[in-house]
Amino acid sequence: MDLTEIKQKIDKMSETLENFRRSLDLPEKRKRIDELEVQMTQPGFWDDQDNAQQVIDEMNGLKQTVQEVDKLSEELENLDVSYELVKEEDDKELFDDLHESIQQLSKELDSFELEILLSEPYDKNNAILEIHSGAGGTESQDWAAMLLRMYTRYAEKQGFKVETMDYLPGDEAGVKSVTILIKGHNAYGYLKAEKGVHRLVRISPFDSSGRRHTSFASCEVVPEFTGDVEVEVKSEDLRIDTYRSSGAGGQHVNTSDSAVRITHEPTGTVVTCQSERSQIKNREQAMKMLKSKLYQLEIEKKQQEMDEIRGEQKEIGWGSQIRSYVFHPYNMVKDHRTNLENGNTQAVMDGELDSFIDAYLRSKVD
Repeated sequence: MDLTEIKQKIDKMSETLENFRRSLDLPEKRKRIDELEVQMTQPGFWDDQDNAQQVIDEMNGLKQTVQEVDKLSEELENLDVSYELVKEEDDKELFDDLHESIQQLSKELDSFELEILLSEPYDKNNAILEIHSGAGGTESQDWAAMLLRMYTRYAEKQGFKVETMDYLPGDEAGVKSVTILIKGHNAYGYLKAEKGVHRLVRISPFDSSGRRHTSFASCEVVPEFTGDVEVEVKSEDLRIDTYRSSGAGGQHVNTSDSAVRITHEPTGTVVTCQSERSQIKNREQAMKMLKSKLYQLEIEKKQQEMDEIRGEQKEIGWGSQIRSYVFHPYNMVKDHRTNLENGNTQAVMDGELDSFIDAYLRSKVD
């Protein structure tokens, strides 16, 4: 890359950033931040905890966007200054630093563009993520536990908070099913890319003969809905059961029947919650989860109707996995929707999912 190409690259990034500023209407966002900050100082603001949290989440999301644009603008100004210095001085070290800074800013702009693309109604919401082990007993249950660790690590890297809502341990190892609530701005927007069947191929540590096994686990992701969505649920349509909580390794075990399972009989939708010690709180949380699932069912029903009108056919089943994780005879993680591959399986299992999520989300808007 010579100086002419560098100047063209800087001008292109400047144009991209200006487009961001216009599309985001930053003055209006700053005005809204001021309104929310005033609202937070009002007496009784904390009386309604749910509403208070919604205000805080909205303000944090707006501040994050505004601060990111300000940061990118400052970095672009620094690039302009560095470019002028390199023009005046024939210094290879300065040139290399400038080239590296351009590459870094380009990546940051791409990442920020992806955040802007998360503009569907509930992308900004928290995510309720469920993992269910497939057929295969201990092997699949261990795979489900590995996915749980992967998503927990991913959430931590993103600065999200993770709460375990329900946990059904495996018979010998792993987990049969688990539900976690991932809290953070755009949590659902990112994690919706993970919905589907995940396939593992490896030498099983539970097979004394050292044979290769294929395991499956499914991942369901829905946005957490709070007061912004009303879903009618008739009490006569519900079956509510209570039971004693149980957790991984015997943790959080209660001596009272505080865990709650709610079945919506018309749709067969089941939710469970055992994260709180109070049956009342678990019931409230389970109802939130149920409403989220029922709303998501409506969205998917409408989408299916549109697909049928367009003549689209989608296969559903264990054979339609979205991603394969191969640990033997080679190391490779491949997303079958985008054909993106990553040979560093350990990094992926440690939560490095950005490239897969990025590729999927961009494929949906291209």
